[in-house]
Amino acid sequence: MPIYDEPVYRPPSEANSLILQATIGCSHNRCRFCYMYKEKRFGVKPWEQLEREIDSAAAVRPDTRRVFLADGDVFVLSTSRLERILDRLGASFPRLQRVTGYATPANLLGKPVGEMRLLREKKLQILYYGVETGDPELLKAVDKGASPDEMVEGCRRVSDAGIKLSVTVILGLGGRERSVRHARLTAELLNRVQPRYLSALTLMLGPYRDSYREAMGGGFTFNAPLDDIAELRELVAHLDTDRCIFRSNHASNYLALGGTLVKDRMRLLGEIDEVLRDPRGRLRGEWMRGL
Repeated sequence: MPIYDEPVYRPPSEANSLILQATIGCSHNRCRFCYMYKEKRFGVKPWEQLEREIDSAAAVRPDTRRVFLADGDVFVLSTSRLERILDRLGASFPRLQRVTGYATPANLLGKPVGEMRLLREKKLQILYYGVETGDPELLKAVDKGASPDEMVEGCRRVSDAGIKLSVTVILGLGGRERSVRHARLTAELLNRVQPRYLSALTLMLGPYRDSYREAMGGGFTFNAPLDDIAELRELVAHLDTDRCIFRSNHASNYLALGGTLVKDRMRLLGEIDEVLRDPRGRLRGEWMRGL
């Protein structure tokens, strides 16, 4: 079976997938809100090792249908390298249905649509992508490494190639002072991107909480739980996405919701309003939130 350089992270929807660590860490690894790969130095797993891991996994799990390529941005690999991995997976797992992975803004801007289409034909079906916010000032403050326009361009390339986008945004990223602006500009960006899947996460910083506050400048105040719920409402109210599957069931969230936007928008807003009117017993306790 695969040998992992831990910790290893995956999206909730990849719970039943074979996780294959093709890269180690994240090539960007500067986002102030993310501490998943801070203890790792970015690297590419040698092909001979990766090949052995695929072979051993195929011997144990020959009926594997889904593979998630870790770590933080496997799409940084060259198209030829990704082709080689996908070809090997296809040959090793006869029942393979889809391959997925994380991507960063720089990854998407670095690959032409034609190359992405080629990868789609080899069963790369979903890319998980962190939008985080549509506020250009906030993107700079958290060192995301891209502007809203650059993210829209990259995401459109993915969609044009026929690969599904599963994007995430982060509630509370701008604190109380930027909450409404963050929500509305994020909705504006998402309306331009039109993702297939959308997940709202909630800011969790662990040991980096104090350094994040300092980086955000004087006067920054972290959201309280109900501030995050109000921000979620603002986001949902301004979304105009077509048949987008929406979730806020990530482990970081205080309130788990699900639906299809914009069809279910009024129901979702109604559920959020009920919680804002009377939150007692409706929010996850802190002991239930974790990564």
